[in-house]
Amino acid sequence: SEGSGSRVRVVLNGIRAIFHRSHPRPEANKGAVKSVRRFLKEAGVKP
Repeated sequence: SEGSGSRVRVVLNGIRAIFHRSHPRPEANKGAVKSVRRFLKEAGVKP
């Protein structure tokens, strides 16, 4: 769900995370990608 400002809350398999959505550019920086990968791993998602 949308948080305040540019934050996005995500719950997957009971694991919660809050991510910062960059704007106005649609690209994510390396740190954001690393955070998403860590979140997916903790939630049990395998590549």
